[in-house]
Amino acid sequence: MSRNKFPPKPKYDPDTGPVYLYGLHTVRAALDNPRREKRALLVTPNALMRLREDGGVVDMKYTETTPKELDRLLGTDAVHQGVALEVEPVSRFGLADIADPRLVVVLDQLTDPHNVGAILRTACAFGADAVVTTARHSPRETGVMAKAASGALDLVPMIEVRNLGDALETLKQRGLHVVGFDSEAPAPLRPRIDDVPLAIVLGAEGKGLRQRTRELCDEMVRLDMPGPIKSLNVSNAAAIALFAATAGRPQT
Repeated sequence: MSRNKFPPKPKYDPDTGPVYLYGLHTVRAALDNPRREKRALLVTPNALMRLREDGGVVDMKYTETTPKELDRLLGTDAVHQGVALEVEPVSRFGLADIADPRLVVVLDQLTDPHNVGAILRTACAFGADAVVTTARHSPRETGVMAKAASGALDLVPMIEVRNLGDALETLKQRGLHVVGFDSEAPAPLRPRIDDVPLAIVLGAEGKGLRQRTRELCDEMVRLDMPGPIKSLNVSNAAAIALFAATAGRPQT
């Protein structure tokens, strides 16, 4: 009997079909987000029990399923942990919706959903007030992005702007010091000990920051790396940047 060389394709296309979030942390955060419009919850009995642990509430109708059925729906690469939630994309914010921002992460045309999700998770861990992305040349919300964010997609406001230059000007007018990252920048990144509000700007892998974005930054810095590898994945660079931006600040 012959076997298929490749596993069957998922039943839906994550780039054009409905948005399915999966994984316990990701789905739990979405269920707890009052701004999130939920459509359908597919869950195994074991995953449902885990969602309800520690006082968690599942206050919507759900359909019991099996891991095999979720594999058929999402694809065998999706680490779903027995749960998938069909949702509308998360509500996007505007700059005016964020009162008194102290720390903002700005992404200049990052398109990889793994990287954007990982940066969201890091931004959440370091207490960022928002993550700004461009309306064009940024990834659609998918289960891949949400899984990499591990719930942060429903915890950190995402702001989508049409013109990144205008957004940076607005942040500067609101008192934020805009710091751009580039491997060829003249100054190295140093831990900050002041309490000046910051906007940390990161560019796409390979291309980096666009020229107009560089021009609007108040300061350009690089990550000094003494080892033989001189470049980092952008999500790793974001973690170092956020640590340096916050570690020396006075605790409030």
